[in-house]
Amino acid sequence: MQIEIRKGMSLYPGSCNAVVAPVHMMVSAINSNADLQRFLFLYIGGNYSRVLSGIHRDSTNFEIRRAFTAHQLLSVLREASHTIVLVEHDPTLFEGAEKILAPVAGALKDAGRESLVILYTPAIDRTFAALMRQADRIIEIAAAEDLSSRISPRAIRLQRNGGPLAGGQRTLDVG
Repeated sequence: MQIEIRKGMSLYPGSCNAVVAPVHMMVSAINSNADLQRFLFLYIGGNYSRVLSGIHRDSTNFEIRRAFTAHQLLSVLREASHTIVLVEHDPTLFEGAEKILAPVAGALKDAGRESLVILYTPAIDRTFAALMRQADRIIEIAAAEDLSSRISPRAIRLQRNGGPLAGGQRTLDVG
């Protein structure tokens, strides 16, 4: 059993994975894998979800649990005995509960010993960065429009070879 996030990039049981990807990509990865219906699948969400409404929930093995506080999230993770555990990151759970970040990260890692654990967010924030430190694998998939604002490889080579800097910056002559 595996979940293919995109061609050639799969997630396997017995691992804790932090995934940063566009919502449509995560929804597609889950919906396009018919084998997932055979396994116990736990979706854990917080106060809101971007992913849940797009997931096809035809299977009787699909369970949804909501955590409205970081302590509830920790309890749900410790009780989980599913084959696949998808946690959609909600930073509002940790407002005023920063001390619980380390125990939650540890619970994600522990759950990943027996299950396929996916900690998912469409964009990294401070709390996700703290949680992903315990992950076995960190995967970031950028949307095509996000890549267009990055410096091109040609501009980087030019800078290395003494050419003009990107963004109109100039070097000062030392003399």
